Amino acid sequence: MKAVLFAGKGGPEIVGWADLETPRAQRGEVLVRVRAAALNRADLLQRRGLYPPPPGFRPDVPGLELAGEVAEVGEGVASWKKGDRVMAIASGEAQAEYAVVHERMLVRVPDALSWAEAGALMEAAVTSHDALLTIGGLRPGWTVLVHAAGSGVSTVAIQLAKAAGATVIGTSRTAEKLERARALGLDHGILVGKDEPRFAEELRKVAPGGAPLVLDFVGAPYLAENLAAVSPRGRIVVIGTMGGPKGTVDLSLLMRTRASVVGTVLRPRPLEEKIEATRAFEREVLPLVVAGRVRPIVDAAIPMADARLAHERMERNDSFGKLVLTA
Repeated sequence: MKAVLFAGKGGPEIVGWADLETPRAQRGEVLVRVRAAALNRADLLQRRGLYPPPPGFRPDVPGLELAGEVAEVGEGVASWKKGDRVMAIASGEAQAEYAVVHERMLVRVPDALSWAEAGALMEAAVTSHDALLTIGGLRPGWTVLVHAAGSGVSTVAIQLAKAAGATVIGTSRTAEKLERARALGLDHGILVGKDEPRFAEELRKVAPGGAPLVLDFVGAPYLAENLAAVSPRGRIVVIGTMGGPKGTVDLSLLMRTRASVVGTVLRPRPLEEKIEATRAFEREVLPLVVAGRVRPIVDAAIPMADARLAHERMERNDSFGKLVLTA
């Protein structure tokens, strides 16, 4: 089979398309003929050697989600058959013509979704649901602050928060992305500067009491403003550190607000926890997808053989929604 392959560690120039041995499904596993696999920020970090995959997965073959057809089932698998349309999050090696997935990690692809849409859905939707509902405890009527409003996860998080009855405020460095996010349900957009991001004061003009829930992908540069924007006893859920991982906390402000800062990531979790998050997505989010209330946003579909172009585009922060690699 062919797979996206990193020739060492570095920039997009090391991204290639090479021959590898086709894997086989073992007991409890399913071999999927991959039709689409979205690119994620974690893939860029892995390419640089900054985010190694869990043990047992190749560091030079990226990919955290996929959609495709069942090609082969391993011993003991009774819930899936050859030809079934499936999608899943993965710990790695999803950007290839074939990938092996545990049978309980698979979700059936709704008929209305294209391969590109299915390939763009799982990581963003499972992450969003887990952060907003499972960890964040989102309730109808809350104000939710979602950073990086044009990112793949954020475009789903905005829709999911809106479907849950929240008022959604988003930030971006690009006015165009804020405007496009309004079509997804964003109620208020805040344009932030690159060197000195400020958003708490503007948020409190809309929500004087602050936001009970903040979903942060940026990390260190936004930490102080997040604490100024969160409501008393609110929660800041950190799911990314695009701006850096090390920040300074005003503990007196944290104590006064009685807020919580919670970090989360899906990839290194034990299998059973990832299965639980997948089933929660299937139970609570997939019906919204089928009904058309939540949809994956595909910025562009690019052949896997040209994965380097997708890496370059994501590095430039040009995309709105997900970049999907198709096989």
